Amino acid sequence: MTILSNRKRDSELISDELAELLTSIGTTRKIKAHSYLFREGDEASELYLITSGRYQISKLTSDGKELYLRICKEKDIIGELILYAYQPKYMLSALSLTDSEVMAVKVDVLEQKLLKNPELTFEFMRWFSIHVRRLQTKIADLVINGKKGALYSTLIRLSNSYGIKTKEGVLIDLHLTNNELAKFCSATRESINRMLSDLRKKKVISIQEDGKILIHDLEFFRSFIGCDQCPIEVCNID
Repeated sequence: MTILSNRKRDSELISDELAELLTSIGTTRKIKAHSYLFREGDEASELYLITSGRYQISKLTSDGKELYLRICKEKDIIGELILYAYQPKYMLSALSLTDSEVMAVKVDVLEQKLLKNPELTFEFMRWFSIHVRRLQTKIADLVINGKKGALYSTLIRLSNSYGIKTKEGVLIDLHLTNNELAKFCSATRESINRMLSDLRKKKVISIQEDGKILIHDLEFFRSFIGCDQCPIEVCNID
């Protein structure tokens, strides 16, 4: 079997110099499983480099539902949307899925350091733009293609992040309940049940005994949403 994803983690997309800057001004912090590192709307003063563990990044929709956006892990940077903002507040929430450790970086200190080094500032903003584009494409999938398109794009993103190529297709090597999958799509569990059942009847997917999804026809999803074949740094779930 072949693992499809070769996406570099956030700290691997930046130079050694910028990575060293973040760690040099950061403070190590241990976080217990199932606790929030930050919540949407909280006053923001830090961004975080994950050194171990896994986080669920989410946002509340206008009707109060929780929309899952990313699953982040070691070497990823979270809370980055607050940089250079006036009286910043976190735009998203970060829930620890496991016991974890992060490097907390004070934003005001980082901003001062970056102002003294234009090359690093440009590099950071270029990396930041990837995150913004990733968020924009995720929201666009929901708005333009509806619940079904949101599910299809989520399955594509999951395959890019956790896909393993097999003789039968692409196995998503991550177990998600239908309720969890629904939260990636701003949908109900019942609607996800119906859509997955329809996909199974069409033989586009099958469900393994352990609950993992095996995709037999990725092109079915790509054709439906008019996939732009975005680079894996943008089209992923992590």
